[in-house]
Amino acid sequence: MTSFAPVFAQGAETAVAGLSVELNDVATSERGCKLTFVAGNDLAQPLSKVSFEFVLFDQKGRVERMAVLDFRDLPAGKTKVRQFDLAGTKCDALGSLLINDAPVCTGEGIDKGACMQGLRTGSKSTVGLKG
Repeated sequence: MTSFAPVFAQGAETAVAGLSVELNDVATSERGCKLTFVAGNDLAQPLSKVSFEFVLFDQKGRVERMAVLDFRDLPAGKTKVRQFDLAGTKCDALGSLLINDAPVCTGEGIDKGACMQGLRTGSKSTVGLKG
């Protein structure tokens, strides 16, 4: 008789509480390029205001521009969708995005570095997102 027992990987990383930002969609708009993000807050505290400094790279990996996007409030344990219309930006010229910094990260009991510490990024678009 063979018995099966659960096997646990040694040294497996424990998930760190933090923020998650996913680039969900990129779509051409009348003004330029509309970016749709899904942001989640897995911190124990709500954020009253958070903004991220994004670096936009072209298809050849060159910096096209930098922009600070205001994600407003992010309640603890919640997920929010945020959209930003980048005037003068062509979606088909975007190669990837990088979250360079979080210049604003505020909330009661929140350390300024909490928004970048443990940040998880991903993309469901053809445009990649790194943190």
